[in-house]
Amino acid sequence: MALPLAEWQRRTARLWAALEPALRERLEAASLQDAVRLGCDVLREEEAALVQLCHRAPTDKNPEAASWYREQGNREFRRGRYQAALRLYSKAASHELPGSPEVSVCFANRSAALLHLGHFEVCLEDIARAESHGYPDRLLPKVLLRKAECLLCLGRLQDAQDILRVLESKTALDGVMTTHLTRLKKLSQLKVKLGEKERCPEPARGEHGGTQGEPEIWEENNRISGASSSLSLSFDAERGRHLVASQDIVAGQSLVKEEAFVSVLCPGDSLALQDGDTAWDTRATNADLYCHRCLRQLLASVPCQGCSYAKYCSQDCAARAWQQYHRTECSLGALLLTLGVFCHVALRTVLLAGFAEVSRLVEGSHHGDRNLQNPEGSCKPLSEAAEAGAGSRGVPGCDSSGRYQSSYQALFHLLPHTEQHSPEHKFLCTLSVVALCKQLQAAGLEAAVLSQESPQQWSKPKTCEKTSDELSPELKTVAEAMLRHVLQLQCNAQAITVMQELGPGDGAVVDKKPVRLATAFFPVLSLLNHSCCPNTSVSFSGTAATVRAAQPISSGQEVLHCYGPHWCRMRVAERQQLLSQYFFECRCPACLQELESGVKSVVSIRNSFCCPKCQAQMQGEEDTLCCLNEACATSASRHHLSGRLQDLQQQIKKALDLLRVGKADQAIKMLLKCQMDAGTFLSPEHLLMGEMEDHLAQVYATLGKWQEAARHLKKSIEIVEMHHGPSSVETGHELFKLAQILFNGFAVSEALSTIQRAEGILSVHFGPQSAQIQELQEMKACLSELPRNILQRT
Repeated sequence: MALPLAEWQRRTARLWAALEPALRERLEAASLQDAVRLGCDVLREEEAALVQLCHRAPTDKNPEAASWYREQGNREFRRGRYQAALRLYSKAASHELPGSPEVSVCFANRSAALLHLGHFEVCLEDIARAESHGYPDRLLPKVLLRKAECLLCLGRLQDAQDILRVLESKTALDGVMTTHLTRLKKLSQLKVKLGEKERCPEPARGEHGGTQGEPEIWEENNRISGASSSLSLSFDAERGRHLVASQDIVAGQSLVKEEAFVSVLCPGDSLALQDGDTAWDTRATNADLYCHRCLRQLLASVPCQGCSYAKYCSQDCAARAWQQYHRTECSLGALLLTLGVFCHVALRTVLLAGFAEVSRLVEGSHHGDRNLQNPEGSCKPLSEAAEAGAGSRGVPGCDSSGRYQSSYQALFHLLPHTEQHSPEHKFLCTLSVVALCKQLQAAGLEAAVLSQESPQQWSKPKTCEKTSDELSPELKTVAEAMLRHVLQLQCNAQAITVMQELGPGDGAVVDKKPVRLATAFFPVLSLLNHSCCPNTSVSFSGTAATVRAAQPISSGQEVLHCYGPHWCRMRVAERQQLLSQYFFECRCPACLQELESGVKSVVSIRNSFCCPKCQAQMQGEEDTLCCLNEACATSASRHHLSGRLQDLQQQIKKALDLLRVGKADQAIKMLLKCQMDAGTFLSPEHLLMGEMEDHLAQVYATLGKWQEAARHLKKSIEIVEMHHGPSSVETGHELFKLAQILFNGFAVSEALSTIQRAEGILSVHFGPQSAQIQELQEMKACLSELPRNILQRT
């Protein structure tokens, strides 16, 4: 959720409407500095209501919730649902008080789930955590047995032997009692396995493992940090700061590699872990699935010691986050969740920058530096600056040497568009930022924000106290910078996305969808202007972004990025409406062609309704659509056909729900019925027709019917290619799935050719080191090792 909770938005809207007209006028015309000052006075009426809203998103530790989650985890474990148990034990651990014996039990229970899932190294880490948190001595043999089993599976024979000796001595001391009979039996089985392992050492790994992609050639630009030397920074009044190719660029070439200056995990949608309503939420969200600092996927999270919300992939990440920003954010979790991700990003930005740098730049904006209100308004074109010998010093965000870095200075100079935001939106942002700064002051966190607190005082989060009426001058400076950043985010926020698996992810064919994982500031990436037909592709690995050329780019051509609505996914009118949030009118070639020629969008044509009688295309601007076949001349209501489309989508959803609960045969029947129904009123090229083919392929793959699955997926690929193009990332993902199906179906020659084509497309968009490319190369290596006579037959 980028913006604050809907109820807070409604309250601020009502407050804005009730303000005296004179005060509204002052707020509309106010500078960022004055807006903060006025906001402090106005907020007093709403502070109590905001406190009440925060109660809906508690982030404190709750031992009662921990006990409940642990019991739910035990129940899932007994059912053999180890992935669900794993996440529930993690939720339990995040609610336990630091140092309590119960938290060690959570880690030990979680280690059992990890063992069953085959994550042996992580299982050992959880066992170590359980031991370090005071796991009860009476239960220790059970955990040591698990540890020995992990070591055995990892081939660490000597370590496994040492653990078994400890176990034998403990069992001998306890005496052979009935409670230990099962453990003794397991112990003897492990000793037999250990002996077998010692007699039969594992064969050395062959030379034909997963092929590593060739390292990319990269030469960094000496004027733009994180950019390739094949780019140059340019400026003109119409396009502002932008990047231009300084030499010919080939498709797939890396152009920008940038670590986010700041990123904040988005809470995200929930993934159901179990059925039914419960006292606490058992669903897994982004907050449970990814590290809150580095955004790596979590297996066994390390919880924050102060709150139940923040979770990390390692103790190192937890410590770094605490030192950099979380010591300030920890006790404010409920407020940050209520005020939304944009406010959270703004706070973390100033914490990472440090008060000294924030104060310097804010003060600069007060002393007649109008460039900070409109930083590109008074810049010379780079050609003029170069003639004057200044290099790129005339470009906002560059340092004194003319280098544009991924720094707070560059971020601060991004356009906030202060005068173009609606007054109501600025009011909402102002009150939200002021409320956050007041809470910082009330919670005794001002010194931490101003970097005046000693490290010894960082270890314990402060509790919230009653807010004071007036912000200190320093916190007003912080609030002004934060307000600037919240306004900047509307045009400069970058969504960090990840391909997330749909379903359990344990099938032969893995279906994935792109999910917004975090919101971030990338100062160099922000230099790229928008086009609905971009020549680049952006991918993410953790908090790092990589921009690659999606097609050849000639020297002198601008490097362009799509801010969201691509021309082949949406009609021009809808694109223009969405792009209005960026305060410009898109004049890219795709938009100009549709706007000026009056040619009907290919999106409209392909996603059109067809005549129920003759299947010709239906057309019309109003509610009544007419068949284009003059001999037919059938008419139909757009409203009626749209209703049928919505009903069809609901039926498809029900079919997929059947698949998720293991009723594949019923899912096939329902999808085939949906397909027949769709054929009576949708164009054969409609994207939904392709989606149904994809779903049918998924169901047949679940049943191991590879030929049927491949047949349906090929039809899906034909439709995807029509909409997105043969070299699009969407086509690449579909080809990847087809390669998996053909590989599993032992269609060797066709699988190899599909792998080659998928590799060619996906390496352009994601690079040769990406996980998908590695998996394709592993499949290719496996198929290539088959005997020649088999390869010739297939």
